[in-house]
Amino acid sequence: MRTIIYAITISFLCFLASCSKSGTKALERGKFYDAVLQSTEKLRKDSDNSKAAAVLPEAYRNAQNEFLRDIERTRNANQQFRWEAVLDYYSKLNNMQNAIDKCMACRRLVNAQSYFREEDEARENAAAERYALGNDLMRSRAGTLPNRESARAAYGHFERIASFAPNYKDVQNRLEDALNAGSYHVVLEQPKVNSRLFQYSNEYFQGKIDEFLRTNRRMNKFVRFYSPQEARSAKLNPDQVVRLEFIDFVVGETNVTNDRMSVISKDSVKTGEVVVGGKKVPVYGKVKANIVRSHKAVRSRGILSLEIFDYQTNRVLLREEIPGEFVWVNDWLTYNGDERALSVADKALAQRREELPPSPQQLFIEFTKPIYDQVTNRIKRFYDRY
Repeated sequence: MRTIIYAITISFLCFLASCSKSGTKALERGKFYDAVLQSTEKLRKDSDNSKAAAVLPEAYRNAQNEFLRDIERTRNANQQFRWEAVLDYYSKLNNMQNAIDKCMACRRLVNAQSYFREEDEARENAAAERYALGNDLMRSRAGTLPNRESARAAYGHFERIASFAPNYKDVQNRLEDALNAGSYHVVLEQPKVNSRLFQYSNEYFQGKIDEFLRTNRRMNKFVRFYSPQEARSAKLNPDQVVRLEFIDFVVGETNVTNDRMSVISKDSVKTGEVVVGGKKVPVYGKVKANIVRSHKAVRSRGILSLEIFDYQTNRVLLREEIPGEFVWVNDWLTYNGDERALSVADKALAQRREELPPSPQQLFIEFTKPIYDQVTNRIKRFYDRY
């Protein structure tokens, strides 16, 4: 009985799925455009699908009539951007024609009409409207450049044109002009360090900043970053400057501690032999050792000053001090006495020896690594609001 019920359920679900894919459900819900696309897809795969064949003519007729009515109503409405709505309707009419044209069984059922000329006309009118609005916003008044907000609004118009008419006039150039005028242009200066000894190590940090610039030319759409060299080449008059400087650092601060103690084995171990009754008998007892646990910590730390200021007014917009630290650690153990008194952990430490720490150059690099992560994240957060 369970097998029969399961089989009936599966058959019913398959029937529902077939109806849905053939467009029946979409047709019943008045979604004529979806019904056309679903039925053409079904007939392309199975030209003998009777349900899809029944759906397609009715769905196409209703969709076509609906779109043409909407086009007429929208054309006569005095609304901004109405040509974009008209373009969408004609695009859907041509999508239906294209889907039917690719399906031989569909062509036998429906004589679909194309509206390519009308679609091109609507695209031209829609683009012209946006283009005029964008140009008006970008047009200088009284000899001044457009303000940043006007340029961003213009960018929105040109960006919309590029989405449906990417080759319209010089829209790509206008898009770039609006983006440039609507952006904040920010120079990110390389960090300075007042020490000849660590100039080499500072180059590592500067290299990371260069990498950050290469991968984040635009922190977001309307923030453009430049290196000082790029700014000079472009003769840029920036909006803001990000200044970085190591204002305090200590490299190689060393602290060594030695912990001395005596240890006794946890269990008794063989310590020798005695002769009893002419036979050698092992002697067991606990053994001792004197150990010295040594710990060396070499600490390097520093503070990077992050300052963002308005280049025109010299007003400070953000000032923070970002710390970083790196501690190199070396542990080892020496002992005298019986090794068997040592714990497993102590035996492992006894295999180690005192080591030389990394060079001061490398220690400088290591403490700057966490600073880099902090400073780049802070810059990103600051410009999120722009």
